Amino acid sequence: MKGLGGILLVLGGQFSAISLLAFGGGINTVVPELHRQAVTLHHWMDDRTFADLFAIAQASPGPNMLIVTLIGLKAAGWAGALVATVAVCAPTCLLTFGVMRVWDRVRASRWRAVVQQGIGPVSVGLISATGLVLSRAADRSVALVIITLATAAFAFFTRFNPLWALGAAAALGLIGVVR
Repeated sequence: MKGLGGILLVLGGQFSAISLLAFGGGINTVVPELHRQAVTLHHWMDDRTFADLFAIAQASPGPNMLIVTLIGLKAAGWAGALVATVAVCAPTCLLTFGVMRVWDRVRASRWRAVVQQGIGPVSVGLISATGLVLSRAADRSVALVIITLATAAFAFFTRFNPLWALGAAAALGLIGVVR
C-alpha cells in the first residue's frame, strides 16, 4: 500500500493485532514484532533508528508503550503517531475489560491457575527475545557489544541501581570510546 492512507491502514491493522499479544511485560514483549514490521517489512526506519527510538521511549517518563507512538510518528507523521497509539491501546483495553469480568467469576477454576502459571514463562521468553533483537540492532561495534554484555552482567549479578550502568555508558560516550 502506498501513500499516507495506506500506511495508516497498515499501522492500524498491524498494531491492533500486535497489541493483543502484548501481555506480561506490556509492549516490551512484542518489540521483536514491532521491529520486524517497522524495519524489515515496511522499511519505515533502519535498525539504528529503531534502537534509538526504543531508548528514547524507555528513557521518557510515562508508559513503556511510547515506542509505538514514535514508530507511528516516523512512519506517517502526527497522524501515524495517533493511529499507532490508538491501535495499540483500544483493542487491549476492550479485551481486558471483558476478560476481567469473566476472570473474577472463575476464581476457583483449575484452568485459571494453569493459565496463570503458563503466562509467566511465556512473558519471560518474549522479553528475552526483545533483548536479543534490540542488542543486535544497537551493537554496531565490538565496544558496544562489550557494553551490552557488561550491562547485562551488572544488572544480573549486582544489586546496584541500573542508573550506574547508564552513567558509565554515557561517560564512555563522552570520552570517545563509543560513537
